[in-house]
Amino acid sequence: MNKMELKPVIEGLLFLSGDEGLTIEQLKESCECSENEAQLLLDEMMKDYLEDQHGIELVCFGGCYKFISKEKIHPYAEKLFSSTKMGTLSQAAMETLAIIAYKQPITRVEIEEIRGVSCDMMIRKLLARSLIKECGRTDAPGRPFLYEVTEEFMDAFKLKSLNELPDLPVIEQNMDEELFNE
Repeated sequence: MNKMELKPVIEGLLFLSGDEGLTIEQLKESCECSENEAQLLLDEMMKDYLEDQHGIELVCFGGCYKFISKEKIHPYAEKLFSSTKMGTLSQAAMETLAIIAYKQPITRVEIEEIRGVSCDMMIRKLLARSLIKECGRTDAPGRPFLYEVTEEFMDAFKLKSLNELPDLPVIEQNMDEELFNE
């Protein structure tokens, strides 16, 4: 694959990786290119995204490359997400919020394993509405963020503590036992 073909592939992979980002090694293996080629393209892309015509930039934190919104976008993002009222949370946002409330602290990947779908946008919306917050990082590769609910969440749902959350239904796992006993 030549440079002109490889650049949009790397861009797409970085977009798909979301907050987790990608390492040079992951890009090298995925794109079947050399480490030097990947590094040169990433450096070029970082320079390109610094131009004012883009609202995002490519950064490298802890060896992971990822897209983030530029600082000049933040006031507009706050307006966008704060203009929507609490009552208008989508089903997907409510599911994500419930998972975080019951399982906190939890990573994005763990949430996605439970929901079975990507939750990047839901996490961004919940962060923008201050219903959840980052509460540290794990020691796992890429050092993903941990999320937990905020005081605003507690206020919105009129909870004094998380102990007031309803109990989750118990799902019996007799199906596995029944399959092995037959």
